Amino acid sequence: MTGRFAPSPSGTMHLGNAFSALLAWLSVRSQGGTMLLRMEDLDPQRCRAEYIAQLREDLSWLGFDWDLEQPLQSTRTAAYLAQFRKLDTYPCYCSRDALHAASAPHASDGTVIYPGTCRNLTPSERASRKKAPSWRLRVPDRTIEIVDGLQGVYSENLAKDCGDFILRRADGVFAYQLAVVTDDAAGGVTEVTRGLDLLSSSPRQRYLQELLGFAQVRYYHVPLLTDETGRRLSKRDGDLDLSALRLRMTAPEIIGRLAFAAGVLDHFEPATPESLVPIFDWKTVRKDSIVIGSEWKV
Repeated sequence: MTGRFAPSPSGTMHLGNAFSALLAWLSVRSQGGTMLLRMEDLDPQRCRAEYIAQLREDLSWLGFDWDLEQPLQSTRTAAYLAQFRKLDTYPCYCSRDALHAASAPHASDGTVIYPGTCRNLTPSERASRKKAPSWRLRVPDRTIEIVDGLQGVYSENLAKDCGDFILRRADGVFAYQLAVVTDDAAGGVTEVTRGLDLLSSSPRQRYLQELLGFAQVRYYHVPLLTDETGRRLSKRDGDLDLSALRLRMTAPEIIGRLAFAAGVLDHFEPATPESLVPIFDWKTVRKDSIVIGSEWKV
């Protein structure tokens, strides 16, 4: 089997990244598989070379290794274009603000479900539009079911729960859904471990895998780390950034705390990723959000 860790170098590594990396790495190593590292630097406005270098260094410091590193997504435009041309897409001239202002329905996470505004524009109507379009995939009125290895069964009706979704932005950048499916197929990825916030992407990605003739992957969506108010930890939580944590904790302390929070360890003790491989079992991993308390901020 082949798994991967695929961070976005739009900032320095934070505790949530390390948590996902730990579970992805342990799952691969416990199965004797191949571990890939992929930097998902699709967004040219936010991703920087210095963040890529820091992510690699932080991962090594924590005790992770990888067998192969995939090419940067920013170098893969031709590969994405080749797959894009195989799909039934159409230009969309709607702005994000206009979609949010309209009475379009929203998914449970607040995401606008695209109402199909530009789906059936005539050639003359398209020619009258002055702005550069994004490109959307036509989706069927069909339910896609995922059996997640940790969260269980998850399904979405593509037409009702997300609508036609963007594959290429108006600035020409290919969207996450197409890029990640293309890169997973190119790397021979068979297992994807990532945060629970991406569970809703899995039916769309499974549908793209089907359309493009790619093998289906096995998904594990791991719980999110939150603060005491339930807010998801992110790059803006500077005191839980790896650069800040490294000033007050050793790598084994961080790994041990994460393993205990996940359920891999039944008590806290310093640990290395390698020392956890023999005891790793998905059956012990927690499914629900994990509160990160004051013990991380002392």
